[in-house]
Amino acid sequence: MADTIVLVHGFWVTPRSWEDWKEHYEGRGYRVLAPAYPGFEVEVEALNADPTPIEELTVPAIIEKLEGVIDALDSPPIIIGHSAGGAFTQILLDHGRGAAGVAVNSAPTEGVRAVPPAQLKATLPVLKNPANRHRAVGFTHDQWHYAFTNTFSEEESRRLYERYHVPASGRIFWDSVLANLQPGHQETWVDYKNDARAPLLFISGSDDNLMPPKIQQSNAKHYKSDTVTEVKEFPGPHLLPSAPGWQEVADHALDWAVAHS
Repeated sequence: MADTIVLVHGFWVTPRSWEDWKEHYEGRGYRVLAPAYPGFEVEVEALNADPTPIEELTVPAIIEKLEGVIDALDSPPIIIGHSAGGAFTQILLDHGRGAAGVAVNSAPTEGVRAVPPAQLKATLPVLKNPANRHRAVGFTHDQWHYAFTNTFSEEESRRLYERYHVPASGRIFWDSVLANLQPGHQETWVDYKNDARAPLLFISGSDDNLMPPKIQQSNAKHYKSDTVTEVKEFPGPHLLPSAPGWQEVADHALDWAVAHS
């Protein structure tokens, strides 16, 4: 049975966003790793002061870093990713890593074309200007509140914004949007027919504006392999790992992964 959990963070945040889940899982006796993207090994405050590492970020570099962490382990871990980290979790599983995977409010992998209106509004700060493809693009608090914490109080939303928020890679975000319009496999491609892939659970937040449940459902339906692929919905926004009742979500994710690994 897997004794290590690897937590993969998404965009607009750093590994700090997993602090509650990391402590919770360690309390259950697991070794928990929350690796940073390349260049994200510094604190939130440093990345906000100098977003150069965000501007230089690429998906292949992220996957290479995560695979290096996983390959150094004695046995395959449980991989849990949030948002863009959910897409990276899918890629890692497709590459043969992990005993089981959970994608929480996951960004879609290549081929998923569902674009709900709420997502268009949430991503407008990045997509409204093509020049953002070459920038690190941050949210104002109001934009963060709509995309990440729309069910939170103003006070709690602002606290989490100040603690977790960093800019995101405009290049990766634009490339993921354009992936379905370009020939050949792009950076977020996975083999949906890969029978060797470890079991995968999608968890969605019912009130998620950034990655609404429709995206998780569509992404799951793309998988045609014989391996287990399931979807579970909980009440809450995009920042589900910090929402009230997050312990239930964390326990369900882990218990499902243990049962299917």
